[in-house]
Amino acid sequence: MSLEHRIRAIAAVVILSSLALAHWVSPKFLWLTAFVGVNLLQSAFTRWCLMEDILRKLGLDGPKSCCGRDQASVDETVA
Repeated sequence: MSLEHRIRAIAAVVILSSLALAHWVSPKFLWLTAFVGVNLLQSAFTRWCLMEDILRKLGLDGPKSCCGRDQASVDETVA
């Protein structure tokens, strides 16, 4: 799974979880949904994502090519 797909999956799980918690526990959990949405929006403009940095530090940044670079940057170089 690529890094971008992991980030999308994590964002989706956090949003759906916070919506469920807001429904059954407290509406204040909607702030978590707003936080994720704001981070997704700012990352679209700044190309910086905290979750991306966290996943890379954990070694979960996706498939590697033979040179140690992630496959997405290799594809961009070839194209």
